[in-house]
Amino acid sequence: MQVRRCAHVLVEPRETIDFDLTELALGGTGVRERLGWVALAAHRDEDIPLDQDEVVALGAVSPSHWQDLDALAERHSRGVLDTLLAKGLLIAQAPADESSRQFAQADEAVRAVHWRGLSAVAHRHTRWHGADTEEAERHFAESSEQTFLERLGPALPAVHARVEAAQRMPLPRPAPSPLDALTERRVTCRNFDPVPLARDVFAAVLYRVFGARTVCDYAPGVQLLKKAVPSAGGLHATEAYLLVRNVEGVAPGLYHYHPVEHALEPLRGLSDEEASALARSFVAAQAYYAGAPLQIALVSRFEHNFWKYRNHAKAYRAVTLDAGHLSQMVYLAATELNLGAFITAAINEVEIEQAFGLEPMTEGPLAVCGFGVRAQERVTVEFDPQGNVWTSRTA
Repeated sequence: MQVRRCAHVLVEPRETIDFDLTELALGGTGVRERLGWVALAAHRDEDIPLDQDEVVALGAVSPSHWQDLDALAERHSRGVLDTLLAKGLLIAQAPADESSRQFAQADEAVRAVHWRGLSAVAHRHTRWHGADTEEAERHFAESSEQTFLERLGPALPAVHARVEAAQRMPLPRPAPSPLDALTERRVTCRNFDPVPLARDVFAAVLYRVFGARTVCDYAPGVQLLKKAVPSAGGLHATEAYLLVRNVEGVAPGLYHYHPVEHALEPLRGLSDEEASALARSFVAAQAYYAGAPLQIALVSRFEHNFWKYRNHAKAYRAVTLDAGHLSQMVYLAATELNLGAFITAAINEVEIEQAFGLEPMTEGPLAVCGFGVRAQERVTVEFDPQGNVWTSRTA
């Protein structure tokens, strides 16, 4: 059998602490510390415990070329190698069972995209599945009588001043402009009106944020898009996948936005109940965002960006910047139309991937944003210190 190590794996020394009643009864503190090793692989969701022999054997197998398993067994225990195969950290060239085939397919998906190793592991293992922020807040509040600040300690200054005040060089402030007026009304919305969002307004925001103004034949076989936001290499690898709940003329369901055709691509219809449940799940039970008439998953096509920036130290950072550029444009386009907008990174990536049928290491969500008609009454707090939105409408 020919094997190789999986494409990207981080082996982390990890300490776990638990409570042992037996040790307490014998006069100890009852606190037991355990040291061990854990593998974090780019093609596996699980943290995989390893022992010392497995760590050594794993480090002796090449990730780039196939090696004979029998030859490896002359230097390392066959039982250890078989265990690494069963854990999916060693990949068989000709898998003999279903689990081995799944490991091989998942590993090949990672290799095909040309990930940088650390970025691949970080992306895979920082995704949420089944997270419920409301439950987490309740647990935080109930687990101690201390206030938020008592637990976390004093907050850092809002600005890290690097020189004394007398050394600063004052700059002239610009004359007020329409851009100033627009950005001052840009407030994250947590209170959405349940009225349907008008179709023309919905389409206008999508076009201004995600629509392609021009398609450029940059080189033979290479097309670049000109949009209203910057993107690494002009690739615009981050696209809009929509969960529509309440938009005039658009049935509840899952859609992909085609930026060149300025059109929705229907993926799956949903009942009102299904759409509401998915909306809550996507944003990890943040009820104020689940109430928006639509959610936009900012999904990065890693394979598109990494086609050019292969195994590049900055490639993953570049696609995360794409999400930031797009979300700010959502805010500006929505605010101009007197709509409220939001973005959140507290999302259940796994549920979004499953809903849209995404392979997480090929294309995956980095954040969720949305927009809609702002409610007439502020029920949930919004950060509007200048009173530009809630001047007369208060909670």
